[in-house]
Amino acid sequence: MSKQIVSGVLLLNKTIGISSHSALAQAKRLFMSADFDSKKAGHTGTLDPMATGLLPICLGEATKFSSFGLDADKGYTAIIKLGEQTDTGDKEGQVIAQKAVPTFDRRALDEIANSLMGEQLQTPPMYSALKKDGKKLYEYARDGIEIERESRLIVIHHLALTKLSDNEIALDVICSKGTYVRVLGETIAERLGTVGHLTALHRTSTGGFNVSDAISVDELSDLSFDERFGKLLPVDVLLNHLPIIKLTTDETARIKMGQRLNVKDRIDDLVLDADSLQVRLYCDDKFIGLGQVEKNGRLQPVRVISA
Repeated sequence: MSKQIVSGVLLLNKTIGISSHSALAQAKRLFMSADFDSKKAGHTGTLDPMATGLLPICLGEATKFSSFGLDADKGYTAIIKLGEQTDTGDKEGQVIAQKAVPTFDRRALDEIANSLMGEQLQTPPMYSALKKDGKKLYEYARDGIEIERESRLIVIHHLALTKLSDNEIALDVICSKGTYVRVLGETIAERLGTVGHLTALHRTSTGGFNVSDAISVDELSDLSFDERFGKLLPVDVLLNHLPIIKLTTDETARIKMGQRLNVKDRIDDLVLDADSLQVRLYCDDKFIGLGQVEKNGRLQPVRVISA
């Protein structure tokens, strides 16, 4: 008898000191049994071992839609220690520079926060999981090799800075994917006329999810096996921002075979600003998958769930 595939989204509250990969492996094991298979899994955005907070885990069929979590805006809180720069941009690294910290007040922080709002270019740090010729940048960095990195466009939607002491600042940010808060912390320190690094980093939100709804691995392990499934969100939760098209049983069968459909009679309520629009597909309130509908009313499947 084949095992039942575990599918759904788990909002994990990652603790300090473990990698995202390790947190994922621990979560997978807690849904594995003689009857259930949780091997197929992934997360929607890496958190450094030093970082804590929200790490959505996609299991089974949910992995087909994990890109929506990767692309989502994310919220963080952090603490910047001024006066010392490290090679990693956080407290895990070695101090490579020191500089006096000038006197600053709330007005200075507000001005810096306002100046950093909106679209801007940011250069990824060497201590990152980005790859060059199949090798991660942090692996080059550990070997003392500096690789040229292209700046990337990021967006800061919200930024608030609070003075904690003469050499510490609390940061609260909502930003686009690809934003490195460590680099943002260094930029803020630079705008103040000094250097700095992060001593704490906590992800508070991503893709409409909040860390207040997340569960730690230890809390999950304390639950019974059946209770753990109560913490899994539906597969389609990552697509809640997309409009819905309902299909008949016959249309569902055709979509699952990869065929296109004419749904022109059902797109009147959809806002087709572009040439096409991604939609959620349902049959009798059961999620079928992700589709793409064109202005002429032609619907084609993009990703369809197996169940």
